[in-house]
Amino acid sequence: MSQKTNNSHGIKPFRLVKFFTFSSLLIMFTATIVISALNAHWVRNILLEKSEEYASLLVENLNHQIISRFMLPVLVQYGEIRLREKEQFLLMDKVVRSTLHSFNVEMVTIYDENNIISYSFDTSKIGQQNAGGFHYEKAMKREATSRLVQQGSFLELMFWFPQETKIITFSPLRAEKLKSPASLAGPVLGVVEIVRDVSDDYKKVVKLQGLIIGSCFIVMGLLFIVLRFVVKHGEKIIEKRADERLKLEEKLRQAEHLSAIGEMTAGVSHEIRNPLGIIKSSAQLLKKKMEKVDAQSAIPDIIIEESARLDNIITDFLNFAKPQRPDFRPCRIESIIEKNIAYLNPQIEENNFKIIRDISDSLPEISADSAMLYQAFLNILINAFQSLKQNGLITIKIKSIPGYIVINFIDNGEGVPEEVLKKIWTPFFTTKDTGTGLGLGIVKNIIEAHDGMITITNEPTKGANVEIRLPV
Repeated sequence: MSQKTNNSHGIKPFRLVKFFTFSSLLIMFTATIVISALNAHWVRNILLEKSEEYASLLVENLNHQIISRFMLPVLVQYGEIRLREKEQFLLMDKVVRSTLHSFNVEMVTIYDENNIISYSFDTSKIGQQNAGGFHYEKAMKREATSRLVQQGSFLELMFWFPQETKIITFSPLRAEKLKSPASLAGPVLGVVEIVRDVSDDYKKVVKLQGLIIGSCFIVMGLLFIVLRFVVKHGEKIIEKRADERLKLEEKLRQAEHLSAIGEMTAGVSHEIRNPLGIIKSSAQLLKKKMEKVDAQSAIPDIIIEESARLDNIITDFLNFAKPQRPDFRPCRIESIIEKNIAYLNPQIEENNFKIIRDISDSLPEISADSAMLYQAFLNILINAFQSLKQNGLITIKIKSIPGYIVINFIDNGEGVPEEVLKKIWTPFFTTKDTGTGLGLGIVKNIIEAHDGMITITNEPTKGANVEIRLPV
Protein backbone atom coordinates (compact mmCIF):
# COMPACT_ATOMS: atom_id res chain seq x y z
CA MET A 1 0.00 0.00 0.00
CA SER A 2 2.85 2.38 0.90
CA GLN A 3 4.62 1.55 -2.35
CA LYS A 4 1.56 2.51 -4.42
CA THR A 5 1.18 5.72 -2.39
CA ASN A 6 4.81 6.70 -2.89
CA ASN A 7 4.65 5.93 -6.60
CA SER A 8 1.47 7.99 -6.97
CA HIS A 9 3.09 10.96 -5.18
CA GLY A 10 6.00 10.80 -7.61
CA ILE A 11 4.10 10.11 -10.85
CA LYS A 12 0.90 12.19 -10.50
CA PRO A 13 2.72 15.56 -10.66
CA PHE A 14 4.63 14.32 -13.69
CA ARG A 15 1.37 13.25 -15.34
CA LEU A 16 0.13 16.80 -14.81
CA VAL A 17 3.29 18.10 -16.48
CA LYS A 18 2.72 15.66 -19.37
CA PHE A 19 -0.88 16.84 -19.74
CA PHE A 20 0.10 20.51 -19.88
CA THR A 21 3.01 19.76 -22.23
CA PHE A 22 0.92 17.80 -24.74
CA SER A 23 -1.91 20.32 -24.44
CA SER A 24 0.54 23.15 -25.19
CA LEU A 25 1.85 21.19 -28.18
CA LEU A 26 -1.67 20.65 -29.48
CA ILE A 27 -2.55 24.33 -29.02
CA MET A 28 0.68 25.37 -30.79
CA PHE A 29 -0.04 22.97 -33.64
CA THR A 30 -3.64 24.19 -34.03
CA ALA A 31 -2.55 27.82 -33.86
CA THR A 32 0.13 27.18 -36.49
CA ILE A 33 -2.38 25.58 -38.85
CA VAL A 34 -4.83 28.45 -38.35
CA ILE A 35 -2.09 31.03 -38.93
CA SER A 36 -0.97 29.14 -42.04
CA ALA A 37 -4.52 29.11 -43.39
CA LEU A 38 -4.92 32.83 -42.63
CA ASN A 39 -1.61 33.56 -44.33
CA ALA A 40 -2.69 31.59 -47.40
CA HIS A 41 -6.04 33.42 -47.41
CA TRP A 42 -4.20 36.72 -47.08
CA VAL A 43 -1.93 35.80 -50.00
CA ARG A 44 -4.97 34.88 -52.12
CA ASN A 45 -6.56 38.25 -51.33
CA ILE A 46 -3.35 40.00 -52.27
CA LEU A 47 -3.31 38.03 -55.52
CA LEU A 48 -6.88 39.17 -56.23
CA GLU A 49 -6.09 42.79 -55.37
CA LYS A 50 -2.97 42.82 -57.52
CA SER A 51 -4.87 41.19 -60.37
CA GLU A 52 -7.58 43.85 -60.07
CA GLU A 53 -4.96 46.60 -60.18
CA TYR A 54 -3.30 44.90 -63.12
CA ALA A 55 -6.65 44.52 -64.92
CA SER A 56 -7.49 48.18 -64.23
CA LEU A 57 -4.25 49.25 -65.87
CA LEU A 58 -5.01 47.00 -68.84
CA VAL A 59 -8.53 48.40 -69.16
CA GLU A 60 -7.25 51.95 -68.85
CA ASN A 61 -4.69 51.33 -71.59
CA LEU A 62 -7.26 49.50 -73.72
CA ASN A 63 -9.76 52.34 -73.20
CA HIS A 64 -7.18 54.85 -74.40
CA GLN A 65 -6.24 52.76 -77.44
CA ILE A 66 -9.87 52.17 -78.46
CA ILE A 67 -10.62 55.91 -78.25
CA SER A 68 -7.47 57.05 -80.02
CA ARG A 69 -6.91 54.29 -82.55
CA PHE A 70 -10.46 53.13 -83.28
CA MET A 71 -13.26 55.48 -82.36
CA LEU A 72 -11.73 58.76 -83.56
CA PRO A 73 -10.46 57.37 -86.92
CA VAL A 74 -13.77 55.57 -87.55
CA LEU A 75 -15.82 58.66 -86.75
CA VAL A 76 -13.64 60.75 -89.04
CA GLN A 77 -13.75 58.22 -91.86
CA TYR A 78 -17.27 56.76 -91.58
CA GLY A 79 -19.14 59.31 -89.48
CA GLU A 80 -20.52 56.61 -87.11
CA ILE A 81 -19.45 53.42 -85.40
CA ARG A 82 -20.99 50.21 -86.68
CA LEU A 83 -19.05 47.15 -85.55
CA ARG A 84 -21.31 44.92 -87.62
CA GLU A 85 -19.41 46.12 -90.63
CA LYS A 86 -16.46 43.92 -91.33
CA GLU A 87 -13.89 46.68 -91.79
CA GLN A 88 -14.76 48.34 -88.47
CA PHE A 89 -14.83 45.02 -86.62
CA LEU A 90 -11.44 44.02 -88.01
CA LEU A 91 -9.99 47.39 -87.03
CA MET A 92 -11.40 47.04 -83.49
CA ASP A 93 -10.10 43.48 -83.27
CA LYS A 94 -6.65 44.59 -84.40
CA VAL A 95 -6.55 47.41 -81.84
CA VAL A 96 -7.69 45.17 -78.97
CA ARG A 97 -5.42 42.26 -79.75
CA SER A 98 -2.36 44.43 -80.37
CA THR A 99 -2.97 46.29 -77.12
CA LEU A 100 -3.41 43.12 -75.02
CA HIS A 101 -0.77 41.09 -76.80
CA SER A 102 1.45 39.10 -74.37
CA PHE A 103 -0.69 40.11 -71.33
CA ASN A 104 -2.20 36.61 -70.87
CA VAL A 105 -5.76 37.81 -71.54
CA GLU A 106 -8.08 34.95 -72.41
CA MET A 107 -11.27 36.83 -73.31
CA VAL A 108 -12.31 40.43 -74.01
CA THR A 109 -15.96 41.44 -74.29
CA ILE A 110 -17.28 44.96 -74.89
CA TYR A 111 -20.87 45.91 -73.98
CA ASP A 112 -22.56 49.08 -75.29
CA GLU A 113 -24.69 51.40 -73.13
CA ASN A 114 -27.76 49.19 -73.80
CA ASN A 115 -26.12 46.02 -72.36
CA ILE A 116 -25.64 44.47 -75.79
CA ILE A 117 -22.37 42.74 -76.64
CA SER A 118 -20.77 44.77 -79.42
CA TYR A 119 -17.40 43.02 -79.52
CA SER A 120 -15.92 39.75 -78.20
CA PHE A 121 -13.09 37.36 -78.92
CA ASP A 122 -15.90 34.80 -79.11
CA THR A 123 -17.82 36.10 -82.15
CA SER A 124 -20.80 33.88 -81.31
CA LYS A 125 -21.58 36.17 -78.37
CA ILE A 126 -21.83 39.36 -80.45
CA GLY A 127 -25.36 40.74 -80.38
CA GLN A 128 -26.43 39.06 -77.12
CA GLN A 129 -28.60 41.29 -74.95
CA ASN A 130 -28.65 41.71 -71.15
CA ALA A 131 -25.58 39.46 -70.80
CA GLY A 132 -23.65 41.71 -68.44
CA GLY A 133 -25.71 41.17 -65.29
CA PHE A 134 -24.99 42.74 -61.92
CA HIS A 135 -21.35 43.54 -62.66
CA TYR A 136 -22.36 45.38 -65.83
CA GLU A 137 -24.75 47.57 -63.83
CA LYS A 138 -22.00 48.50 -61.36
CA ALA A 139 -19.56 49.29 -64.18
CA MET A 140 -22.11 51.57 -65.79
CA LYS A 141 -22.12 53.46 -62.49
CA ARG A 142 -18.36 54.02 -62.90
CA GLU A 143 -17.40 51.24 -60.41
CA ALA A 144 -14.96 48.56 -61.57
CA THR A 145 -15.46 45.05 -60.12
CA SER A 146 -13.53 41.77 -60.18
CA ARG A 147 -14.44 38.23 -59.21
CA LEU A 148 -12.54 34.96 -58.91
CA VAL A 149 -13.91 31.99 -60.86
CA GLN A 150 -12.53 28.49 -60.18
CA GLN A 151 -13.23 25.24 -61.98
CA GLY A 152 -12.50 21.68 -60.94
CA SER A 153 -13.94 18.63 -59.21
CA PHE A 154 -15.70 18.80 -55.85
CA LEU A 155 -12.64 17.53 -53.95
CA GLU A 156 -10.32 19.90 -55.81
CA LEU A 157 -12.48 22.88 -54.93
CA MET A 158 -12.94 21.71 -51.34
CA PHE A 159 -9.16 21.47 -50.79
CA TRP A 160 -8.51 24.76 -52.63
CA PHE A 161 -6.69 23.15 -55.52
CA PRO A 162 -8.80 23.95 -58.62
CA GLN A 163 -7.74 23.03 -62.13
CA GLU A 164 -8.42 26.54 -63.44
CA THR A 165 -8.54 29.92 -61.74
CA LYS A 166 -9.69 32.99 -63.66
CA ILE A 167 -10.26 36.62 -62.73
CA ILE A 168 -13.12 38.41 -64.52
CA THR A 169 -12.97 42.21 -64.42
CA PHE A 170 -15.76 44.60 -65.44
CA SER A 171 -14.68 48.18 -65.99
CA PRO A 172 -16.45 51.20 -67.58
CA LEU A 173 -15.42 52.31 -71.09
CA ARG A 174 -15.31 56.08 -70.89
CA ALA A 175 -14.72 58.90 -73.33
CA GLU A 176 -11.51 60.89 -72.87
CA LYS A 177 -11.63 64.61 -72.33
CA LEU A 178 -9.68 66.46 -74.92
CA LYS A 179 -7.25 68.15 -72.66
CA SER A 180 -3.68 67.60 -71.70
CA PRO A 181 -3.01 65.29 -70.10
CA ALA A 182 -5.89 63.17 -71.33
CA SER A 183 -8.18 61.72 -68.65
CA LEU A 184 -10.97 59.16 -68.51
CA ALA A 185 -13.44 61.37 -66.74
CA GLY A 186 -15.83 61.60 -69.68
CA PRO A 187 -19.21 59.92 -70.06
CA VAL A 188 -19.51 56.09 -69.92
CA LEU A 189 -19.74 54.67 -73.43
CA GLY A 190 -19.99 51.01 -72.44
CA VAL A 191 -18.40 48.28 -70.37
CA VAL A 192 -15.25 46.23 -70.97
CA GLU A 193 -15.06 42.67 -69.58
CA ILE A 194 -11.59 41.10 -69.40
CA VAL A 195 -11.02 37.45 -68.45
CA ARG A 196 -7.49 36.56 -67.32
CA ASP A 197 -6.19 33.05 -66.52
CA VAL A 198 -4.25 33.19 -63.23
CA SER A 199 -4.13 29.42 -62.63
CA ASP A 200 -0.31 29.35 -62.48
CA ASP A 201 -0.17 32.19 -59.96
CA TYR A 202 -2.89 30.61 -57.85
CA LYS A 203 -1.16 27.20 -57.91
CA LYS A 204 1.99 28.90 -56.64
CA VAL A 205 -0.04 30.30 -53.76
CA VAL A 206 -1.53 26.87 -53.01
CA LYS A 207 1.94 25.33 -53.21
CA LEU A 208 3.20 27.96 -50.77
CA GLN A 209 0.32 27.13 -48.45
CA GLY A 210 1.12 23.42 -48.71
CA LEU A 211 4.77 24.11 -47.93
CA ILE A 212 3.78 26.16 -44.88
CA ILE A 213 1.39 23.50 -43.56
CA GLY A 214 3.83 20.69 -44.41
CA SER A 215 6.64 22.51 -42.62
CA CYS A 216 4.37 22.95 -39.61
CA PHE A 217 3.56 19.25 -39.61
CA ILE A 218 7.25 18.34 -39.81
CA VAL A 219 8.29 20.80 -37.08
CA MET A 220 5.42 19.77 -34.81
CA GLY A 221 6.16 16.10 -35.51
CA LEU A 222 9.80 16.57 -34.54
CA LEU A 223 8.74 18.47 -31.44
CA PHE A 224 6.34 15.66 -30.57
CA ILE A 225 9.05 13.01 -31.02
CA VAL A 226 11.51 14.98 -28.90
CA LEU A 227 8.85 15.67 -26.29
CA ARG A 228 7.80 12.02 -26.25
CA PHE A 229 11.43 10.99 -25.73
CA VAL A 230 11.88 13.54 -22.93
CA VAL A 231 8.64 12.41 -21.26
CA LYS A 232 9.58 8.72 -21.49
CA HIS A 233 13.05 9.48 -20.14
CA GLY A 234 11.53 11.54 -17.35
CA GLU A 235 9.12 8.74 -16.46
CA LYS A 236 12.00 6.27 -16.23
CA ILE A 237 14.00 8.64 -14.04
CA ILE A 238 11.02 9.24 -11.73
CA GLU A 239 10.22 5.53 -11.50
CA LYS A 240 13.87 4.77 -10.84
CA ARG A 241 14.07 7.40 -8.13
CA ALA A 242 10.80 6.18 -6.62
CA ASP A 243 12.19 2.63 -6.51
CA GLU A 244 15.44 3.87 -5.01
CA ARG A 245 13.50 5.83 -2.40
CA LEU A 246 11.42 2.76 -1.55
CA LYS A 247 14.56 0.66 -1.21
CA LEU A 248 16.17 3.31 0.98
CA GLU A 249 13.06 3.53 3.14
CA GLU A 250 12.99 -0.27 3.42
CA LYS A 251 16.65 -0.32 4.36
CA LEU A 252 16.04 2.45 6.89
CA ARG A 253 13.19 0.52 8.48
CA GLN A 254 15.31 -2.62 8.49
CA ALA A 255 18.22 -0.71 9.99
CA GLU A 256 15.97 0.69 12.73
CA HIS A 257 14.59 -2.80 13.34
CA LEU A 258 18.07 -4.32 13.47
CA SER A 259 19.26 -1.51 15.71
CA ALA A 260 16.50 -2.29 18.19
CA ILE A 261 17.29 -6.00 17.95
CA GLY A 262 20.98 -5.25 18.36
CA GLU A 263 20.48 -3.23 21.50
CA MET A 264 18.17 -5.87 22.92
CA THR A 265 20.50 -8.70 21.92
CA ALA A 266 23.55 -7.00 23.36
CA GLY A 267 21.85 -6.59 26.70
CA VAL A 268 20.29 -10.06 26.76
CA SER A 269 23.44 -11.82 25.56
CA HIS A 270 25.48 -10.09 28.28
CA GLU A 271 23.03 -11.26 30.91
CA ILE A 272 22.86 -14.79 29.46
CA ARG A 273 26.52 -15.41 28.70
CA ASN A 274 27.74 -14.86 32.26
CA PRO A 275 25.46 -17.47 33.88
CA LEU A 276 25.86 -19.66 30.78
CA GLY A 277 29.63 -19.63 31.28
CA ILE A 278 29.14 -20.52 34.92
CA ILE A 279 26.78 -23.37 33.93
CA LYS A 280 29.25 -24.69 31.35
CA SER A 281 32.25 -24.54 33.70
CA SER A 282 30.22 -26.09 36.52
CA ALA A 283 29.14 -28.89 34.15
CA GLN A 284 32.77 -29.54 33.26
CA LEU A 285 33.70 -29.77 36.97
CA LEU A 286 30.68 -31.98 37.55
CA LYS A 287 31.80 -34.26 34.72
CA LYS A 288 35.23 -34.74 36.35
CA LYS A 289 33.64 -35.61 39.70
CA MET A 290 31.03 -37.89 38.09
CA GLU A 291 33.78 -39.84 36.33
CA LYS A 292 34.89 -41.05 39.76
CA VAL A 293 31.38 -41.92 40.92
CA ASP A 294 29.51 -42.85 37.70
CA ALA A 295 31.62 -42.81 34.54
CA GLN A 296 28.62 -43.81 32.34
CA SER A 297 26.51 -40.75 33.21
CA ALA A 298 25.85 -38.51 30.16
CA ILE A 299 24.18 -35.66 32.04
CA PRO A 300 27.31 -33.43 32.23
CA ASP A 301 27.98 -33.93 28.50
CA ILE A 302 24.40 -32.92 27.67
CA ILE A 303 24.72 -29.77 29.78
CA ILE A 304 28.05 -28.87 28.14
CA GLU A 305 26.68 -29.55 24.62
CA GLU A 306 23.51 -27.52 25.13
CA SER A 307 25.49 -24.68 26.70
CA ALA A 308 27.70 -24.59 23.60
CA ARG A 309 24.62 -24.59 21.36
CA LEU A 310 23.12 -21.68 23.30
CA ASP A 311 26.43 -19.83 22.99
CA ASN A 312 26.36 -20.34 19.21
CA ILE A 313 22.79 -19.01 19.04
CA ILE A 314 23.80 -15.89 20.95
CA THR A 315 26.75 -15.47 18.60
CA ASP A 316 24.37 -15.67 15.60
CA PHE A 317 22.15 -13.02 17.14
CA LEU A 318 25.13 -10.71 17.66
CA ASN A 319 26.51 -11.30 14.16
CA PHE A 320 23.14 -10.54 12.55
CA ALA A 321 22.14 -7.59 14.71
CA LYS A 322 25.56 -5.95 14.81
CA PRO A 323 27.52 -7.17 11.79
CA GLN A 324 31.25 -6.59 11.81
CA ARG A 325 32.93 -4.23 9.40
CA PRO A 326 35.09 -6.01 6.83
CA ASP A 327 38.86 -5.78 7.11
CA PHE A 328 39.60 -5.30 3.40
CA ARG A 329 42.78 -6.96 2.25
CA PRO A 330 43.87 -8.56 -1.02
CA CYS A 331 42.65 -12.14 -1.26
CA ARG A 332 41.68 -14.82 -3.79
CA ILE A 333 38.21 -16.34 -3.90
CA GLU A 334 39.39 -19.78 -5.07
CA SER A 335 41.71 -20.06 -2.05
CA ILE A 336 38.86 -19.33 0.38
CA ILE A 337 36.65 -21.94 -1.35
CA GLU A 338 39.41 -24.56 -1.03
CA LYS A 339 39.65 -23.86 2.72
CA ASN A 340 35.87 -24.37 3.03
CA ILE A 341 36.04 -27.68 1.16
CA ALA A 342 38.99 -28.84 3.26
CA TYR A 343 37.10 -28.04 6.46
CA LEU A 344 33.97 -29.88 5.25
CA ASN A 345 35.88 -32.81 3.76
CA PRO A 346 34.96 -35.28 6.57
CA GLN A 347 31.26 -34.55 6.06
CA ILE A 348 31.70 -34.80 2.28
CA GLU A 349 33.34 -38.24 2.55
CA GLU A 350 30.83 -39.47 5.12
CA ASN A 351 27.83 -38.67 2.88
CA ASN A 352 29.65 -39.54 -0.35
CA PHE A 353 29.01 -36.01 -1.72
CA LYS A 354 30.71 -34.95 -4.93
CA ILE A 355 32.16 -31.48 -5.42
CA ILE A 356 32.78 -30.23 -8.97
CA ARG A 357 34.98 -27.15 -9.38
CA ASP A 358 34.42 -25.05 -12.51
CA ILE A 359 36.90 -22.22 -12.00
CA SER A 360 38.01 -19.89 -14.77
CA ASP A 361 41.68 -19.26 -15.35
CA SER A 362 43.38 -16.00 -14.39
CA LEU A 363 40.79 -14.83 -11.86
CA PRO A 364 41.62 -11.36 -10.54
CA GLU A 365 42.48 -10.71 -6.93
CA ILE A 366 39.87 -8.83 -4.92
CA SER A 367 39.91 -6.66 -1.80
CA ALA A 368 37.80 -8.34 0.89
CA ASP A 369 37.70 -9.78 4.41
CA SER A 370 38.67 -13.41 3.81
CA ALA A 371 37.46 -14.53 7.26
CA MET A 372 33.95 -13.10 6.69
CA LEU A 373 33.74 -14.57 3.18
CA TYR A 374 34.89 -17.92 4.60
CA GLN A 375 32.00 -17.81 7.09
CA ALA A 376 29.49 -16.85 4.35
CA PHE A 377 30.62 -19.60 1.94
CA LEU A 378 30.63 -22.11 4.79
CA ASN A 379 27.00 -21.34 5.68
CA ILE A 380 25.98 -21.69 2.01
CA LEU A 381 27.74 -25.06 1.63
CA ILE A 382 26.26 -26.39 4.91
CA ASN A 383 22.76 -25.36 3.77
CA ALA A 384 23.39 -27.12 0.45
CA PHE A 385 24.56 -30.29 2.23
CA GLN A 386 21.36 -30.30 4.30
CA SER A 387 19.24 -30.33 1.12
CA LEU A 388 21.21 -33.19 -0.48
CA LYS A 389 20.72 -36.90 -0.20
CA GLN A 390 23.39 -39.56 -0.30
CA ASN A 391 25.67 -39.24 -3.38
CA GLY A 392 24.58 -35.61 -3.83
CA LEU A 393 26.38 -33.23 -6.17
CA ILE A 394 27.47 -29.61 -5.71
CA THR A 395 28.98 -27.59 -8.55
CA ILE A 396 31.02 -24.52 -7.65
CA LYS A 397 31.50 -22.13 -10.59
CA ILE A 398 33.74 -19.10 -10.39
CA LYS A 399 34.16 -16.74 -13.33
CA SER A 400 35.12 -13.15 -13.98
CA ILE A 401 32.93 -10.59 -15.75
CA PRO A 402 33.66 -6.86 -16.20
CA GLY A 403 33.87 -5.38 -12.72
CA TYR A 404 32.78 -8.50 -10.81
CA ILE A 405 33.66 -12.03 -9.80
CA VAL A 406 30.64 -14.34 -9.96
CA ILE A 407 30.42 -17.40 -7.68
CA ASN A 408 27.65 -19.97 -8.17
CA PHE A 409 26.86 -22.79 -5.72
CA ILE A 410 24.57 -25.21 -7.62
CA ASP A 411 23.23 -28.37 -5.98
CA ASN A 412 21.07 -31.20 -7.32
CA GLY A 413 18.73 -31.29 -4.34
CA GLU A 414 15.00 -30.69 -4.33
CA GLY A 415 15.31 -26.94 -4.72
CA VAL A 416 13.53 -24.27 -2.69
CA PRO A 417 9.71 -24.09 -2.73
CA GLU A 418 8.35 -20.88 -4.19
CA GLU A 419 6.59 -19.85 -0.97
CA VAL A 420 9.88 -20.28 0.89
CA LEU A 421 11.82 -18.26 -1.70
CA LYS A 422 9.57 -15.26 -0.99
CA LYS A 423 10.49 -15.30 2.72
CA ILE A 424 14.02 -16.67 2.53
CA TRP A 425 15.68 -13.38 3.56
CA THR A 426 13.22 -12.68 6.38
CA PRO A 427 15.02 -12.73 9.78
CA PHE A 428 14.12 -15.66 12.06
CA PHE A 429 12.31 -17.48 9.22
CA THR A 430 13.40 -21.10 9.06
CA THR A 431 12.03 -24.44 7.82
CA LYS A 432 14.26 -26.46 10.20
CA ASP A 433 13.37 -27.77 13.61
CA THR A 434 16.58 -26.38 15.00
CA GLY A 435 18.16 -23.08 14.06
CA THR A 436 17.54 -19.38 14.45
CA GLY A 437 16.69 -18.52 10.84
CA LEU A 438 19.54 -16.01 10.81
CA GLY A 439 22.13 -17.94 8.79
CA LEU A 440 21.20 -16.60 5.36
CA GLY A 441 20.62 -13.15 6.83
CA ILE A 442 24.18 -13.15 8.15
CA VAL A 443 25.45 -14.30 4.73
CA LYS A 444 23.49 -11.47 3.02
CA ASN A 445 24.90 -8.91 5.48
CA ILE A 446 28.44 -10.10 4.77
CA ILE A 447 28.03 -9.97 0.98
CA GLU A 448 26.37 -6.53 1.07
CA ALA A 449 29.10 -5.27 3.41
CA HIS A 450 31.46 -6.07 0.50
CA ASP A 451 29.20 -4.09 -1.92
CA GLY A 452 28.19 -7.38 -3.49
CA MET A 453 24.90 -9.06 -4.42
CA ILE A 454 23.43 -12.45 -3.60
CA THR A 455 20.44 -14.20 -5.17
CA ILE A 456 18.88 -17.63 -4.73
CA THR A 457 16.95 -19.28 -7.57
CA ASN A 458 15.86 -22.74 -8.59
CA GLU A 459 17.50 -24.47 -11.52
CA PRO A 460 15.25 -25.36 -14.50
CA THR A 461 16.00 -29.06 -14.07
CA LYS A 462 16.60 -29.68 -10.37
CA GLY A 463 18.24 -28.07 -7.37
CA ALA A 464 19.01 -24.57 -6.15
CA ASN A 465 21.48 -21.96 -7.40
CA VAL A 466 23.06 -19.44 -5.03
CA GLU A 467 24.79 -16.70 -7.01
CA ILE A 468 27.14 -14.18 -5.44
CA ARG A 469 28.67 -11.20 -7.22
CA LEU A 470 31.62 -9.45 -5.60
CA PRO A 471 33.21 -6.30 -7.06
CA VAL A 472 36.77 -6.58 -8.28
